Amino acid sequence: LSSVPLQMLFYVNGIYYIFYFLATLAMIVYKSQVFSYPDDFLAPDLALLFIMAILEVLRLHLAFCFLRGSKGNLTEEEAPLGLSLVITVGSVLLSVYFLVWQTYVLQADVIINAVLLFTYGLESVLKVIAIAAFV
Repeated sequence: LSSVPLQMLFYVNGIYYIFYFLATLAMIVYKSQVFSYPDDFLAPDLALLFIMAILEVLRLHLAFCFLRGSKGNLTEEEAPLGLSLVITVGSVLLSVYFLVWQTYVLQADVIINAVLLFTYGLESVLKVIAIAAFV
């Protein structure tokens, strides 16, 4: 009953998030150099990016080793997938922050956040389907 598309999406999301993190970090550095980035906003933007990275590690990479995400998918357990789904909500909120509320939003920010939100949405739908199949 485990979902092969969900398992593939876990892998793709892991690879994409590395690109997302590096691109967002580079854009924050770029914006701080090119624009008059207020010092009061630079630190929170960087802190939220690193918090998001920690959530992704919990959501994806620990999922392969311990409780959540793909392990729940492979072992056909509802609780780990449900917990991974809850952590996804936090990642979605942080992605929306970087899409809408960060100090400067470039077109590149819009594109990479739109892709990330799309993969989160698709992954969430597949998790719900997998949980329903396991029950």
